[in-house]
Amino acid sequence: MSIKKALLTLTILSTCLAGCSSNQTSKQENTALEIQSIPENYKSPATHSGELVQLDYTTYESLSYESHDKTLQKSAYVYLPYQYDPHQSYNIFYLMHGGWSNETTVLGTSSQPTELKYAIDHAIEDGLMDPLIIVCPTYNNENPDDSDNYSLALTLTDNYHNELVNDLIPAVEGKYSTYAQDTTPEGLRQSRDHRGFGGFSMGSVATWHTFEYCLDYFRYFMPMSGSLTSDGDYMTSIVENAGYSWNDFFIFAFSGTDDFAYQSFTSQIEAMKNADNNIFRFANDETKGNLNYLIKEGASHDAQASHEYTYNGLLWFWNH
Repeated sequence: MSIKKALLTLTILSTCLAGCSSNQTSKQENTALEIQSIPENYKSPATHSGELVQLDYTTYESLSYESHDKTLQKSAYVYLPYQYDPHQSYNIFYLMHGGWSNETTVLGTSSQPTELKYAIDHAIEDGLMDPLIIVCPTYNNENPDDSDNYSLALTLTDNYHNELVNDLIPAVEGKYSTYAQDTTPEGLRQSRDHRGFGGFSMGSVATWHTFEYCLDYFRYFMPMSGSLTSDGDYMTSIVENAGYSWNDFFIFAFSGTDDFAYQSFTSQIEAMKNADNNIFRFANDETKGNLNYLIKEGASHDAQASHEYTYNGLLWFWNH
């Protein structure tokens, strides 16, 4: 058996759930044997449309963040589901862009939404996804084109947790209704089961760094085609040093066989699975494990793959 076929077999074994080949599945059947394509009718506006709003907040220059020497004014785009109710508590997902992009790339803006935004509207409208809040931030620092610089982007994604926890989350969750009773560190820790972070490409690198630094604040992670390390024992040490166990988080990972990041990304997932202490366990059921990896045959490193992976992940988080 080829390595590719072996990996695909492993994927199928790790995601085995009866039925679930239709896009119109119940919320109990959203984890499929294969990545579901976004239905064609989901690529145009829904009848009940969520709102994209720009949120401005204050943070500090990334490379000197701890000294607070230089203040920055930044923006994120917040997706509010149709008929958002400030008296209702919502799960919240932070969704980071990749390289050569910014906070408008993934879901768009109120005047120019993306097809992924439409797909989320439809999925909520059809009852496949519970209403949730999605935040599209940026790790860009002083220049809106910082993500165009690969080496700089690596540094900025490594630093991003400072801004995320201290500035962005309090700004968002102090304004919109989530499960956080307040935006103190304790309030955010207590609501971690209702908070996720994901991203594609360099956004995936940001996701792994969020796992690395912010397990206190997030339970769910969706890395897509972007790796951090091939050291599985290091990934295990992140969990153990933070005082957590295998059942305190869930990682839903995605990539495609024609993606240039596929081999390194798969190597990281395999290293985590094979690491000491059995921290990372393949499963599509949180009671049995904490790591699911779906691979799409023929998928490349592009927007279509990013949208499909994100759509599939959001169908799963909080809906299974």
